[in-house]
Amino acid sequence: MDVTRKGMIGLVLMIVGTLAFLPGVTPGAGMGVLVLPAAILLTAGTYLLGTDGDGRPV
Repeated sequence: MDVTRKGMIGLVLMIVGTLAFLPGVTPGAGMGVLVLPAAILLTAGTYLLGTDGDGRPV
């Protein structure tokens, strides 16, 4: 699978979103404000990586 620049950006956004999501859902961490930005990063990254390449988007 050839990953273009768009796909790499999507992959990085997914990793950053996942790392930001974890403290937001940990009980007692008080970082609930991170959940929305993390969800947006995960969504954007999934979209970019999923639509990378030729053919039908995954």
